[in-house]
Amino acid sequence: MGHGSYSFAGRSMRAVASGYDHKSTQEIFKQRSVNNAMDPNGVTLRESRDSVDHPETFPIILALDETGSMGSIPHYLVKEGLPHMMEMIMANGIAHPQVLFLGIGDHECDRSPLQVGQFESSDPLLDKWLTDLYLEGGGGGNAGESYLLAWFFAQRYTVTDHLEKRGKKGLLITIGDEPVLKELSARVQKEIMGDGEYLDTTALEQLDKARERYDVFHLHMLQGSNGNRQDVKDGWKELMGDNCTFVQRREEVPTVIASIITGLPTGGKETVNEAPEPTEEILKPIEEML
Repeated sequence: MGHGSYSFAGRSMRAVASGYDHKSTQEIFKQRSVNNAMDPNGVTLRESRDSVDHPETFPIILALDETGSMGSIPHYLVKEGLPHMMEMIMANGIAHPQVLFLGIGDHECDRSPLQVGQFESSDPLLDKWLTDLYLEGGGGGNAGESYLLAWFFAQRYTVTDHLEKRGKKGLLITIGDEPVLKELSARVQKEIMGDGEYLDTTALEQLDKARERYDVFHLHMLQGSNGNRQDVKDGWKELMGDNCTFVQRREEVPTVIASIITGLPTGGKETVNEAPEPTEEILKPIEEML
């Protein structure tokens, strides 16, 4: 996968034709069950590979919470956030980004706690995988959501030329407003992924393994139902340190992602160790560009 290039003009015309500016979440995200192509059961690998069109790919995994409180994030991304994000990423020195969308739910409560797209570079295919997400709107009154499934999938089921050829990590970002569930049993792994060898594991173990392949970040949304709970914020800061960024509004997500990439030693123009908060200094030039 990953063929084709991102056309901002083409994307703009398609967005108008598709009615992204005025259609509701339900009108754009039409899946009423998991799309067969995004069902992880039986998946062996998702690959980010170099090509003639993209000689130095930069893999980016965006894991979107698709439970009830967070469905507005995918909707905003497809309306305007995704092209703005791609523009800022490419303006910051990443010429060949490849983005893989994951849908994250609750493996203790939901029917579809994990959905997986493909690494893509072109605007039609990125839109396709994003809008093919099934916004289950579930979750439960338990201890959190399954952000650890993003870490589990990334470390076990993805391969990238950025790592294999250049010895550099990709970027993995989870986005949501809940705590992370702490444990993932072998039984649940088999239910989600199909036949294979699995062991009971924890969120911390999967995070550590994912960090071997990716720079891992979490964007904690403060506008969700649990976003402002102090215990939730403290839990993410304890787990992620400076790689947890608190985001007030969904409109800030593209800017924050671009600022993270700018700060990575493996990509962008700068080499700093933490992702800055979206300050006025960051937002002002982006707003002028938009």
